[in-house]
Amino acid sequence: MGSGHSHQSEPEWDPIEWAQRELREAEERQTRAEEAARHAEEAAERAAREAKEQRQRGHAAKLAAERAAQAAREAAERIRQQKEEARRAEQRTREEAETHVHEEAEARAHEEAEARAREETEARAREEAEARAREETEARAREEAEAHAREEAEARAREEVEARTRREAEARAREEAEARAREQQARTERILQQRQRQEEEARRQRALEEETRRTRIAKEEAEREAREATELARKAQAEREELEKLLKKGIQPVVMPTFEEIRLAKAKVQYNDAMFHFAVAGIAGSGKSSLINALCGMNNSDPNAAPTGVNETTMEISRYVDTAHPERFVWYDVPGSGTLGTPDWQYFNSQGLYVFDCVIVLFNNRFTATDQAILTNCQHFQIPTFIVRSKSDQHILNLMMDAGYDPDVEDADSREQYYRIAREQYISGTREAVEKNLTQANLPKQRVYIVSKKALFLAAKNRQPRGMIDEVELLTDLYSVAYQSGRFA
Repeated sequence: MGSGHSHQSEPEWDPIEWAQRELREAEERQTRAEEAARHAEEAAERAAREAKEQRQRGHAAKLAAERAAQAAREAAERIRQQKEEARRAEQRTREEAETHVHEEAEARAHEEAEARAREETEARAREEAEARAREETEARAREEAEAHAREEAEARAREEVEARTRREAEARAREEAEARAREQQARTERILQQRQRQEEEARRQRALEEETRRTRIAKEEAEREAREATELARKAQAEREELEKLLKKGIQPVVMPTFEEIRLAKAKVQYNDAMFHFAVAGIAGSGKSSLINALCGMNNSDPNAAPTGVNETTMEISRYVDTAHPERFVWYDVPGSGTLGTPDWQYFNSQGLYVFDCVIVLFNNRFTATDQAILTNCQHFQIPTFIVRSKSDQHILNLMMDAGYDPDVEDADSREQYYRIAREQYISGTREAVEKNLTQANLPKQRVYIVSKKALFLAAKNRQPRGMIDEVELLTDLYSVAYQSGRFA
């Protein structure tokens, strides 16, 4: 029974007890297999009930029942194999112990044979039960499928009947709707024809009223135009009479140029919107060319200087770009009045002074009616103006000579005294005379800038000349007007 070694922790099993233990385990496995078969049968019955309750899933239930039966068969087959293995194990054990337990082994073999017979009988019974269950399930599935097919056929038949009924009803409804539509269209056409006749009559009535209204308006317009023509004629006569009265009083009128005249005047002087345009105007011989040369920082002898002379050298407007600011300022030498055969009051328009951005009114000995006319028109056109008296050094020297100054005998102190008195006399006399002339012309008070060519030239060169009067102020104010115009923003 042993190998000669003693192992207290491991019991020694008798071959009979071992075989009995194997049989008990086989019987337990058989019980479990039978329980599984019973569960499979119950599952098959539940599947059958579900197939009956849910007709559309009959085929699936059938497949489930077949799978359950197949599982039961496979379980039975596994049990049979296990029993066969147990039998073979028992056979081996009996062979090993048959010298000692021959009779007991035969008894156990007899019992096993009986057990196998019982198992085979039970297996056949289970197989027959499974076969009957399958047949019943298949029969129920066929019945349910046939019932479902009949129901579907009946439903299709009902649907076809209902569809024919609907089509017939729709056809009748369309026919009735078309008949009603034709009738409605006929009524609408009759209404439209009646309305068209009414509208045509209304249009004729409106056309008649419109014609009457246009005739009345034309008559009123003709009467209004006649009244306006009469009023224009009356105003023209009144303006002519007023103009004659003004001319008799020596007051010159302000004449508005046309758009075409403005365009031509700008083209003539090459007007550039990006630059500021200074015009120097005055009577002939007032020193306009010399003033422009000094303002531009040039001597009269420079190649680009404005030509100067004793007589009036400018018969057309001359254009001079500022040499210090060639992209911003341009100066114009305007022909002096009295040299073109143009009346004083027409000088402003004839020279196109209305297109310039600033006008310098230059005079030498006296403030003339032409100067007043230029200032009046500039005020009307809102053009900034500067009144400038030129050749101040010469005028002061003349006053010194009139007072008895002799350069050959007077010393420096005496000359300075003569100069100071003559200078104050010249400045105050010039300002009083200009103020008086402005008041007589009904013009607002305005500063007069008293300058000399030499001092202005040096001021333009940023130098401080001796005997300077208003030269620096003139340059500062001229450029301030230009920059404040917004032209160079």
